[in-house]
Amino acid sequence: MSFISAVPTDTNGVERTTGSMQTLGKDDFLNLLVTKMQYQDPLEPMNDEDFIAQLAQFSSLEQMSNIADGIETSNQWSYLQMQSLNNVMASGFIGKEVKAEYSDIYVDDSNKPVISYTTAQYASEIEFVISNSAGDVVATITEENVEAGTGSIKWDGKDSRGNRVEEGYYTVEAKARNASNVEFTPEMSLVGVVTNVVYRDGAAYLTVNGMELQLGDITSVGEPGSFTDDD
Repeated sequence: MSFISAVPTDTNGVERTTGSMQTLGKDDFLNLLVTKMQYQDPLEPMNDEDFIAQLAQFSSLEQMSNIADGIETSNQWSYLQMQSLNNVMASGFIGKEVKAEYSDIYVDDSNKPVISYTTAQYASEIEFVISNSAGDVVATITEENVEAGTGSIKWDGKDSRGNRVEEGYYTVEAKARNASNVEFTPEMSLVGVVTNVVYRDGAAYLTVNGMELQLGDITSVGEPGSFTDDD
């Protein structure tokens, strides 16, 4: 019994692209024009008006293609320049005290990431859920009887089965219960002095309290004691 597929395929059963999935560039347009001229009827050749019109269309297509390539190149250069500027600025944070809010922590093959947090009220329990880039939960850490204020815990970099996780960034979410067993959400934030800058994959990361922070995580910058005195 044969079946009729709703998906268009070629003679080998391979799915074909149709509609908006197809892309024609200037080379395809030129090939179509040459093919048309090659197989035109000798008794009724293409008239000058049609030929000139199609050449004009090809010229316009080529110009638009070149403009698009130029914009893409310009955007790439702008991104590289901005990234270089951020990397230069990052060194100026060394020795400064910063406030930061974050959601990701970095794990390599040997470190034990520090998870910093702030809770506005006493928590009978705080649960830290750690997920990989695919959104799968790899580990859960529980801290009990936590007083209001800032705190931190260390993660050994292992999953729930005791295996070392792969190197990369992992997302941390915190949820807690107060003395009345009511749920609330602690802040993933920290205050500390930037001790050094790490460059990875062309981007700069600030090391604060043993954590690596992106520049975008920083919310305030000051001299040492600017924020710890407030606390």
